[in-house]
Amino acid sequence: MAAAYPPNGTFFDTLKKSFVDVPVESGKDNAVPTTEFLEAAESLTTLFDVLGSMAFNPVKNDMLGNVKKIRDRQLAAPTLSETLQDLVLNELKEKKHTATEGLLWLVRGLDFTAQALRANLNNSSEELSASFRSAYSNTLKPHHSFLIKPIFSAAMGATPYRKDFYAKLGADQDKVQAALVPWLEALEKDVTVLKEFLARKEAKW
Repeated sequence: MAAAYPPNGTFFDTLKKSFVDVPVESGKDNAVPTTEFLEAAESLTTLFDVLGSMAFNPVKNDMLGNVKKIRDRQLAAPTLSETLQDLVLNELKEKKHTATEGLLWLVRGLDFTAQALRANLNNSSEELSASFRSAYSNTLKPHHSFLIKPIFSAAMGATPYRKDFYAKLGADQDKVQAALVPWLEALEKDVTVLKEFLARKEAKW
């Protein structure tokens, strides 16, 4: 996997868009730009390829399907969708909620990923399977049907060993950590902002 990276590079060098590069406008009620966010979310899904198991395909495809729902709305009404918050509020005004529901599920998926990686970073002895299982229980599992839960649970058990995963992110572990930490912090910030927004009355349908 690491052979595809630039010399001395890491997985994070291959991302088309990093969450570090998604500006959150604090002066405009933490507005999140739609285009940059969707590109960063798409880029994040390549992390599931690094995890290296076909069992993660449903997780990846679910997230990409939700990205498409949001982008379809953005393309249909670009001037009303420059930020995710505007996209949601303007879609709901039209008595529609396809993209809004897609964003809700996408944020849950991103929250799952962020919580798993944060737990694993904070506990250097914890295997990925434990981190991902715990994150799944906290984020997606309460919202999944009994048909979906086994599919996602299978993915949690298919994670590589911790040492193998970090090695796949790059040969130089200092560089991996230096890239992973700010990316994860930026992802967590976006997730926090969007969870707070989606919990508001005006974002419900």
